Amino acid sequence: MNEQIRSTPVRVIDADGTQLGIISVKQAIEKARDAGLDLVEVAPEAKPPVCRIMDYGKFKYEKTKKSAKQKTHQTKLKEIRLRPKTGQHDVEFKIKRAIDFLKNKDKVQVTVMFRGRENMHVDEGQKLLSSVLELLVPEYGKLESQPTQQPKRIMCTVAPK
Repeated sequence: MNEQIRSTPVRVIDADGTQLGIISVKQAIEKARDAGLDLVEVAPEAKPPVCRIMDYGKFKYEKTKKSAKQKTHQTKLKEIRLRPKTGQHDVEFKIKRAIDFLKNKDKVQVTVMFRGRENMHVDEGQKLLSSVLELLVPEYGKLESQPTQQPKRIMCTVAPK
């Protein structure tokens, strides 16, 4: 950039994209200063090297902005855990959190856990899971894996729409 350019002569391109031809570095820097811009070497390997007259600060800003746009969201697996005796308000709160996760393009694993004597009443856990899925699945996501029953839990995964 500017005085850091060592090779001479250089091919110069104006700020609007028109070629000014092959001139010395000093003349190119003067033209850039007259325009209130910087002389930036864009192709140092070319014969002669190509320099462009541009606002370097603006160029760097737009480059970082563009690279930030290219970052994609990686889906994560979030989990909400429930028990058959979980209170209605707590279930509603966990459903709201699950909806937030799905809107943020994350997968949600809904788990109903059983402890002690709750293992005898698996049907209550299945009812709870089906009521949670009724609220999540049609509107905010789709069922990725069917509810599977393991010894002390019932699990299923909901993917975002």
